[in-house]
Amino acid sequence: SLTYPGVGVYKSTDAGTHWTHIGLDSTMFIGRIVVAPSDANVLYVAAMGSLFGKNEQRGIFKSTTGGTTWEKVLYISDSTGCIDIVIHPTQPNILYAAMWERTRRPNGRTYGGVTSGVYKSTTSGSSWFKLESGLPNPTSSPFNGRIGLAIALSNPQVLYAKYADDIGYFAGVYKTVTGGDSWTRTNDGALAGIDASYGWWFGNIRIHPANQNIIYALGYVSYKSTNAGADWNSTFDAMHVDHHALYIHPASSNIMLEGNDGGLYISDDGGGSWTHSEQLPITQFYTCEVDYQFPERMYGGTQDNGTNRTLTGNLNDWSSIFGGDGFVVRVDPTNSTNIYAEYQWGSFARSTDGGSSFSYAMEGINTADRFNWNTPFTLDKNNPSTLYIGSEKLYKSTTRAEHWDSISNDLTNGNHGHEVPFGTITTIDVARTDTNYILVGTDDGNVQITKNSGAEWINISSTLPDRWITRVCFDEHDKNTAYVTLSGYRWNEYIGHIYRTTNAGNSWSDISANLPEAPINDIIVDPDIDSALYIASDFGVFYSFNLGSSWSMLDNTLPNVPITDLTFHQPSRTLIAATYGRSMYKAAIIISDVKESNAQFAAKQFQLEQNYPNPFNPQTTIGFSLLAVSNVTLKVYDILGKEIAVLIDNEKKEAGRYTVPFDGTNVPSGMYLCKLTSGNASSVRKMLLIK
Repeated sequence: SLTYPGVGVYKSTDAGTHWTHIGLDSTMFIGRIVVAPSDANVLYVAAMGSLFGKNEQRGIFKSTTGGTTWEKVLYISDSTGCIDIVIHPTQPNILYAAMWERTRRPNGRTYGGVTSGVYKSTTSGSSWFKLESGLPNPTSSPFNGRIGLAIALSNPQVLYAKYADDIGYFAGVYKTVTGGDSWTRTNDGALAGIDASYGWWFGNIRIHPANQNIIYALGYVSYKSTNAGADWNSTFDAMHVDHHALYIHPASSNIMLEGNDGGLYISDDGGGSWTHSEQLPITQFYTCEVDYQFPERMYGGTQDNGTNRTLTGNLNDWSSIFGGDGFVVRVDPTNSTNIYAEYQWGSFARSTDGGSSFSYAMEGINTADRFNWNTPFTLDKNNPSTLYIGSEKLYKSTTRAEHWDSISNDLTNGNHGHEVPFGTITTIDVARTDTNYILVGTDDGNVQITKNSGAEWINISSTLPDRWITRVCFDEHDKNTAYVTLSGYRWNEYIGHIYRTTNAGNSWSDISANLPEAPINDIIVDPDIDSALYIASDFGVFYSFNLGSSWSMLDNTLPNVPITDLTFHQPSRTLIAATYGRSMYKAAIIISDVKESNAQFAAKQFQLEQNYPNPFNPQTTIGFSLLAVSNVTLKVYDILGKEIAVLIDNEKKEAGRYTVPFDGTNVPSGMYLCKLTSGNASSVRKMLLIK
């Protein structure tokens, strides 16, 4: 599984009502923060750094000024970060840190190494030494992987460390009663399968705040010991699997909070019973779908929570209809009793009773093929009894998935996967105007087209960036016009890429224009307005009403999280967005509004574009276009209307497109407004500065 990087550390001084960004924006992934018990201005941050690249912004960072300034106090290498840190409750000069050597690539992962281990400082972080006595310290594979740490508040000489190896298998729970001087392995045979094969996804261990002998080990399932690790028993069995977080209130230990892949659970009786908090909009949707005939029925594939749907469009009646990690789900637009769903690695199923039951539907597919984690499939837009699904090859069914036939050879560059499959099809589209035209994209950068239903394939990606193809999409009215979106996330590159062809891939034009530097995950071509495009990016949903010459954010009220998928219901003109961790949203796209936007451009004789990048730190660029010569003023205001900067002061400009830089070095993080005035008309855009 993958996660998205953050933007650093935030601080609240009013119990969470307001937050201020206080730095470390390049640390990307933060394992834990601890604050000195005697001085709230002293804090330590465990930073893992970049996932898909090496960087020096990892290790342990310390601030003695409440986050105003930072010092890196433990650094091992550009591929080793800190995943966990604990502090002595009464002697804050003593700290323990779990360092983790981790390398991820598009085609594999190495989640351990010789530098992984537990380190201790007795000098408030100014110096550190590695703890080795009794702890695993292999110099050859399997190496140490992720390590979780816990210190007993009731007896700080007691600590526990939970180890995984570099593959992700459980490698032991170790205990010290001497403040780390020596360690012994607990009687942890019962925990052998606690991590399944992905212990890097969990790794935490917790100690009861008042009883050093009560320990909780978190993994795929969780275990509890009441006798300091002499015996272990499974616990939290009624909960969802994949346990990531456990908090026991230090002053009232009956109050416990538990976080897992099913959400948040709360106990007020010391874990005897749990209540699932169902009010939080935190479902991670990979995909979204709408029933064409009944648009109130919405569907989505979710992380570790299967394929879910609502039959009413309400918030309180979603239910799971298919298991696993839910991915693509499609409803036959002509007959809603035919529904297709899948879970990870291409496990495809069909329902002929409206989703009440599913049966696996892979007859004719070679299950030894390479399938992407999020395997693409699609329905023919004109004949939904015909489906296509991709492994490294493309399969076609004309019998509503009762049987499949291969219609291609390997369309990737071959098998270059190691720990994870790589060299797989990631996206498929069929032209509405000619179903002989089919496009596929692959994770290793290929875009292939057939113009004769698979009899012959042409690679049309030689001039495109060699990056993960997230979506291929035909124009609704022209089989020779198509779009390709790409993601550089797995290459540690966050530049947005979108390309357009009008000659079936003989040549491509980059239409990224002023999009923020973020991967693009999906594109929708408006079926009613041939100049309108909508895209899902890691920074939200953007639209263009001029075929990509300029882009604007669709709605600033969407959570600032990656949008992983879009679906458009044409009759109601509803755009639906799947978000990474903030559930599903929908918005009405009214034709008159689109036309009015274009008309306003013509009437005003200018257009103010969304700044890019947005969010920014600290520089960004503001673009605008003029249709005629005009006097122009461009200013920046804070959210309360106070003037921050005058970028252009009533200057005469010729017709054309202009860009103006804005530097936010001397202003705090927050929302700002840029306002362009020309004549008696003006336009305003929101800008988000995150330091």
